[in-house]
Amino acid sequence: MRKELYGHEISVLRDTFRRLLRRHAKTNIVKLIKKTHPADLALLFRYFNDVEQKTLFNLMDDPEKTAEFLIELDDGIVAPLLEDEDPQRIVQFFRELGSNDQAYILGLLPEEKAQSIMDLMRAEEQEEVEEIMAYPEDSAGSIMSTDVFTLNQDTLAKDAIAALQGFEQAEMVFYLYVTDEDNRLAGVISLRDLVTTKPDATLKDIMIKQVHSVRPETDQEEVAKIVSRYNYLALPVVDMENHILGIVTVDDVVDIIREEATEDFLQMAGVGKDREILLKSTFEESKLRFPWLFATWLGGIVATIIVTSFGDLLNRIFVLAAFMPIIAGMGGNMGTQSSTIVVRGMATGRVDFGNAFKIILKEIRVGLILGAFYGLLLGIYAYFRFYDVSPYLGLVVGLSIYCSMLIATTIGAFVPIFLRRIGVDPAIATGPFVTTSIDILGVSIYFLIATALLPV
Repeated sequence: MRKELYGHEISVLRDTFRRLLRRHAKTNIVKLIKKTHPADLALLFRYFNDVEQKTLFNLMDDPEKTAEFLIELDDGIVAPLLEDEDPQRIVQFFRELGSNDQAYILGLLPEEKAQSIMDLMRAEEQEEVEEIMAYPEDSAGSIMSTDVFTLNQDTLAKDAIAALQGFEQAEMVFYLYVTDEDNRLAGVISLRDLVTTKPDATLKDIMIKQVHSVRPETDQEEVAKIVSRYNYLALPVVDMENHILGIVTVDDVVDIIREEATEDFLQMAGVGKDREILLKSTFEESKLRFPWLFATWLGGIVATIIVTSFGDLLNRIFVLAAFMPIIAGMGGNMGTQSSTIVVRGMATGRVDFGNAFKIILKEIRVGLILGAFYGLLLGIYAYFRFYDVSPYLGLVVGLSIYCSMLIATTIGAFVPIFLRRIGVDPAIATGPFVTTSIDILGVSIYFLIATALLPV
């Protein structure tokens, strides 16, 4: 109910903005912008054309709110919106952002535009942004915030609280990170423990010494797994000497989980991994989907060759063609199901090389059970429906769908694990590769069994 109401609210808000834009009611538009949450504004921009987007953006005069809006905005909208914008105005928004968010937006802009903005930033801001942009894309270093509050382990609790109250630049102070004499990460204290402990206690007496941390080159998906597994609100990023470089906060982790899940779903559907595919032009989207569909096309050609090679058999027993779609379809569905389960298990950390053999065996057992059940059902149907054609037709069809589903679960479970082993993203396994290979094998087995059992 709430979801429908929210959708209705967005629709009303969108129509209100458009009505005000048609009337050129700038004063009312500015008032409405101020009343609308930046995240909702970012969502509304998906429905506006380029001219409407530019007009609304030019009327945003609150730097802090505009900065938050830019972070919420879809990647495919940011670059067109800022490409003709005055760099000086952009810098005003940037001063309200953390260095990781600044680096993120600059990475979406053309190089010349990004450099013109960088030239207007303060030297220390440039240094922080350049450091973050130097890390690999989708790594912990590329998304970390460098505004971290740390204190020495010999600090008293009461002094720590006072220092914390005077530090406004800290990025989401969920935890207090404690360092030793060499400025290395020594421990962590939750804010709850800090404010409930005795004022004269030193930080090293109340801190947790076993701190989970990651290196800046750690993949963001691994960061998300750690935060999710231990229910952290932030995770420190450290260098080789264990000096703290920054933190990855839970709001960034939520975005990571959403992005990685979107990439996996797109790849499993065989349309690439571009999360902004809906915002691409017709030609760009066609170009992204072309190679994946080409793989399916090649598989279809191979399947066609196999079918035509059994042309004489089909001419004699034409009813065999009627069961080809169900055999290929059931096998393809089984393979996709198994691959999806395994790929998702890898993403959540429940499937790894340690239990890979067990997972494959389980999927094979599932294939045996479901293949036997549906093979028996289809075999009985074929036997009674086409008994006049051949009494062995039911056996042929039943065995074929049994073998097809068994092979499908085996391939669907094995291929993602194998691809991960050789360093290839396993999400691509549930695309054209699995479904096409199962179609080819299913059709081949069907005709081989028919040739062996049916009198021709």
